[in-house]
Amino acid sequence: MSETLTGILTVIAAYLLGGIPFGLIIVKLKTGEDVRQSGSGNIGATNVLRTTGRAAGVLTLLLDAGKALLAVWLADHFTAGSPLWMSAAALAVLCGHAFSLWLKFQGGKAVASFVGAYAYLTPLPLLAVLLIFVLITGRTRYLSLGSVIAAGLLPLAAWMILHPDWPVLLSTLFAAILVIYRHKGNLERIQDGTERRFRFGKSA
Repeated sequence: MSETLTGILTVIAAYLLGGIPFGLIIVKLKTGEDVRQSGSGNIGATNVLRTTGRAAGVLTLLLDAGKALLAVWLADHFTAGSPLWMSAAALAVLCGHAFSLWLKFQGGKAVASFVGAYAYLTPLPLLAVLLIFVLITGRTRYLSLGSVIAAGLLPLAAWMILHPDWPVLLSTLFAAILVIYRHKGNLERIQDGTERRFRFGKSA
């Protein structure tokens, strides 16, 4: 099998893997309910946490991050560490989560998958922006704001710390754009003063 065909297959696998809606599955198994009908309607860890509790939220976070890390690892393994295909797989798994084939191209905001994918592809830059995420979220209690700023800074952090090949840099750039786009509604609510602040527990 040619390297190009192998690379394409790993990207397709990354997209399909990213589309697995772990939050939806976990809530359905635990409560029998559809998490899309509760809270913000999102399938991600934050909404699962708010509607179903800490354990379900943390498990969703770990699985969403884990599937993304696995997707990039598979691309690494099957393409002999090609920066091009690893970068494409990182972006594909985020697109899979945000526009899931299994959910009629609906999905989550891809933050946990963003963390998992770039923890493998650009670990030191990701750590740097995660520290910024913690500072901003701790200060404002807005997870969405921390996520958007951290994602937006990853391309700069990757360039400054790693000076990576162009596919890696482009992947971080497009991933940042995707995460920011998926948070458009959150940013509007922050501006309006209606965005909910984060607390680590199920909402009343």
